[in-house]
Amino acid sequence: MKKNPGDTSKPEEPRGMRKAAIMLITLDADTSGKIFQALPEEDMERLSQEIAGLGLVEKNEMLEVLEEFKDVAMVQQMLREGGYDSAIELIRNSLPAEKADRLIRLLEAQRQSMPFHFLEHTEADVMVTFLQEEHPQTIALVLSYMPPQQAADVLTGLPQERQVDIVRRIATLGHTSPEAIKKVEAGLRKYLASLAFEETQEVGGVKTVSEILNVLDRSTERAILETIEEDNVELAEEIKKLMFVFEDLILVDDRGMQNVLKEVENKTLALALKMASEELKEKIFKNMSTRAAEMVQEEIQYMGPVRIADVEANQTQIVEVVRRLEEAGDVVIQGRGGETSVVV
Repeated sequence: MKKNPGDTSKPEEPRGMRKAAIMLITLDADTSGKIFQALPEEDMERLSQEIAGLGLVEKNEMLEVLEEFKDVAMVQQMLREGGYDSAIELIRNSLPAEKADRLIRLLEAQRQSMPFHFLEHTEADVMVTFLQEEHPQTIALVLSYMPPQQAADVLTGLPQERQVDIVRRIATLGHTSPEAIKKVEAGLRKYLASLAFEETQEVGGVKTVSEILNVLDRSTERAILETIEEDNVELAEEIKKLMFVFEDLILVDDRGMQNVLKEVENKTLALALKMASEELKEKIFKNMSTRAAEMVQEEIQYMGPVRIADVEANQTQIVEVVRRLEEAGDVVIQGRGGETSVVV
């Protein structure tokens, strides 16, 4: 099939098996043989067929595969040695922006495919509680996939008489079946999920106050907050921050939403929507022009990994716009008393 002369799109990238085949024929025979022998039998057969049917491989394609292999190896090493956050910081500080963005996308894909990636921010004492009754081989398996510092913290929390045995097992671990890894992962996920239900429920407090004030009419809410502010400015600000959260934008009337969007830049909106519900995204996009909505959606799609703190900062910025416009009467929020003054 001939390419249309007006088509400037890039050719489709080689499939994964083709890349693997090109990689193997590029390496020396001894190295290729060792890699080949370590593969599952099914992959050996598929790869053999791919190599046999390769034909002529252009130099540019070979160089692209080698460059990608080098990048994959580099990000895997970064994940093993310092963890995701450290790898992101190193890439951002040491590489040009375009290459950094590409590597960060690759890093995120690699992280999601790594066993036990969901434990990255789990506290050591939580891990110790789960692992202390497990078989030493299971503990060795889990620790071998953790960043070194996190693994060391967990190992330190385990009984001293077990530590040497676990370290020996890590050193001689070798290959582990995917089924065994999945079984241990499932147990860990179940345990971490159970912790959420065991946490004590907070009664009263600032959150409760904010939820009560959120459903009062605006004038009553303002009077209460002003009185609190006279005695304790910090407490009043803390309540205000919790009173209207970003996801509550779903309660803003359409005309008010349009007024809000006029004062928010597309980049700010895109980052704020990174973790938003599909329902809220739909609400916002329907109050934008088709072109503006497409631009924000593209911005979200190609944004790559971002810090949660940055997302929350942009959400707070938009919430402040909503509160200011509500004060001016340019926004109506369902359940806040404002709808009673609207005439259709």
